[in-house]
Amino acid sequence: QVQLVESGGGLVQPGGSLRLSCAASGIIFSGAAMNWFRQAPGKQRELVAAITSGGRTNYAEFVKGRFTISRDNAKNTVYLQMNSLKPEDTAVYYCNTQIWFADYWGQGTQVTVSS
Repeated sequence: QVQLVESGGGLVQPGGSLRLSCAASGIIFSGAAMNWFRQAPGKQRELVAAITSGGRTNYAEFVKGRFTISRDNAKNTVYLQMNSLKPEDTAVYYCNTQIWFADYWGQGTQVTVSS
């Protein structure tokens, strides 16, 4: 079955950096578009960044210039490098992929930006 396992979250000060990882199994990873979403308390889940199977990327306006999504097909892993973090980036970050119109999600990893 499809499994997505995120890691790399934690507590960081404003202006700091974190790199999230999402290890995928049960899919043909090289052919899959991968996404990062986030959900803050009391808010809807929102798309942060996306990367196609060919490596094309797309970002939400609120992270452009600060976050970078990338993938390593040899490791079946997608990454989210987060720089210049702000308190408003505090959320649970989820890895996502869609296969045959079905959504698959990881368990999420908590990112807290606070001094």
